[in-house]
Amino acid sequence: MTASNDSVRRSIPSLVPARTLAGMALIVLACFAAYAPVFRAGFIWNDSDYVTAPELRSLAGLCRIWFKVGATEQYYPFLHSAFWFEHRLWGDAPLGYHLLNVALHATSAILLLILLRRLAIPGAWLAAFVFALHPVYVESVAWVSEEKNTLSTVFYLLAAISYLRFVDRRKPGCYVLASLLFVVANLSKTVTATLPAALLVLAWWRTGTLSWRRDVVPLLPWLVFGAAAGLFSGWVERHFVGADGAAFALSGLERLLLAGRVVWFYAGKLVWPADLIFFYPRWTITSTSPAAYACVLAVLAALAVLVVICRRSRGPLAGALFFGGTLFPTLGFFNVYGFIFSYVADHWQYLPSLGVIVPLCAGLAWAARGLDLPVRRTAAAALLAVLAVLTWRQAGMYNDMETFYRTTLVKNPGAWMAHNNLGAYLLQNRLPGARAEFEAALCVRPDYVPAHYNLGLILLDSGHPEEAVVHLEKALGTRHRDEVHLYLGEALAELHRYAEAEAQYAVATRLEPDNGEAWFGLGNSIARQGRLEEAARVLAAAELVVPENPDPSFALGDVLVGLQRYPLAAAAYRRGLARAPDRAYAHNNLGNILLLNGQVAAAIGEYREALRLRPGDPALAASLRRALEMQISGTAAP
Repeated sequence: MTASNDSVRRSIPSLVPARTLAGMALIVLACFAAYAPVFRAGFIWNDSDYVTAPELRSLAGLCRIWFKVGATEQYYPFLHSAFWFEHRLWGDAPLGYHLLNVALHATSAILLLILLRRLAIPGAWLAAFVFALHPVYVESVAWVSEEKNTLSTVFYLLAAISYLRFVDRRKPGCYVLASLLFVVANLSKTVTATLPAALLVLAWWRTGTLSWRRDVVPLLPWLVFGAAAGLFSGWVERHFVGADGAAFALSGLERLLLAGRVVWFYAGKLVWPADLIFFYPRWTITSTSPAAYACVLAVLAALAVLVVICRRSRGPLAGALFFGGTLFPTLGFFNVYGFIFSYVADHWQYLPSLGVIVPLCAGLAWAARGLDLPVRRTAAAALLAVLAVLTWRQAGMYNDMETFYRTTLVKNPGAWMAHNNLGAYLLQNRLPGARAEFEAALCVRPDYVPAHYNLGLILLDSGHPEEAVVHLEKALGTRHRDEVHLYLGEALAELHRYAEAEAQYAVATRLEPDNGEAWFGLGNSIARQGRLEEAARVLAAAELVVPENPDPSFALGDVLVGLQRYPLAAAAYRRGLARAPDRAYAHNNLGNILLLNGQVAAAIGEYREALRLRPGDPALAASLRRALEMQISGTAAP
């Protein structure tokens, strides 16, 4: 019986050998160890735009994610659905998002291994480990928003593996599964729309030719869908994200020159990953400089060399075509919002980098084939250890928002957006140094509207309204226009420029009719100009807009006193005191009205409450004495 069982076990090959499973487990463990600093990290930069917003956390919100363009930062509905489910699991706690991002990255490394072994490419294990541990991927893995990279790449590689099964077996089920995976990848990030072109390159690499019926026809639906998804994503980037305007005004020639420089920049960072930062300096691209043409000529020369090498191996040219083709959406030919501060970013080469890493690792495996196995393993382990240490160190910069921006500024002091965002973080958390950061941002880029807005707020809060006006006027182009007009109105009111303040408040109320502060400021500005009837109407409207705020009620009471409508004024003060009973001046004013109406006892009660709130105030004490004397003498108020 035992012998029979042993015979059966020997006759059924293991689907995945134990050594392969152990190697895959080692990839996962190495990945989690290298990214250990990330698990203490919080959210950074624009993570709040991707972690599901409160208004989208319901089932109706999930529907909006799919069917309302603009409901999320970018129209990646599968990605934002994943964030929706994640928020149900761990809410606003960053740890869950970071754990999943690292797990997705490790999964992609394993899928890459499976794909490369299926293609019998040398150095598959080395390429998988390099992908898992290379520091250029830290930005994509440690930054929660870039789950769009890690998630879409998982489906991209699954689609590629499934499609290769279809190529080998020609079974419709494999094609349908691969197509569904391709669609899901695109709904997570549209850089994956380049997959059909990559599969055509792969088909050429395997056979040396392309067959229209065998290779091209099955991918035609993918090519059409990918092109449509890419064009739609570009439209969303322009109209909803903001990738339009003077910052993106490059001529066709300048875009070509930019593309040549971008290609070499990314290739260089993969080969020598030094000085990796979040905000790289933004280059100046000009077609009048002869040096600007060197990168494009170098690309053409490199392609010519690779074409010659094709006689011996098609791999290097295939890798280069994959690298450039997958990078194409971010080479500069299309507007990407990130170009506003830099033309390059590590997360843009997360997927394209495979076109460099795989051929390099295959070349290293080929070159080392004559060495003893222990020597090869030792050399590979040394390389991977260096990459893991670099990744561990790079991951440390994502610990918190302040560390993230300060680390960036050490390497790139001219990163005006980092200065502004660090200042906003310091301002929000009431930490010192915010003003200096906003001023530093404006030193680098004097026309940066958000920095003018933030600096204007600080100057207004610190008692410098005249300087605040200068910066807030320059910030009128920001997307928070209603708030700019509101705060500009406040600054002008503090300078007693009430007519100008009224104009700003009026614009704020038109832009945001539910802004109670704007209505309150508008009413006060009108009252200061002596138009009490009009001010009373505006302040009454402010009361309705923000019934929980007592200030419009108190201001309305003051205006009604000026109009000698004392019963209405008393009612307004009472409404305000019902919500804010600690306003001594309102108790005093209400006491005065009661005294005028002969309600001496009630007036005494209001004066006493005012004195309790402001003990020792001579004016309040005088009012109370007068009321007490009237009560004793039985006289009426004058």
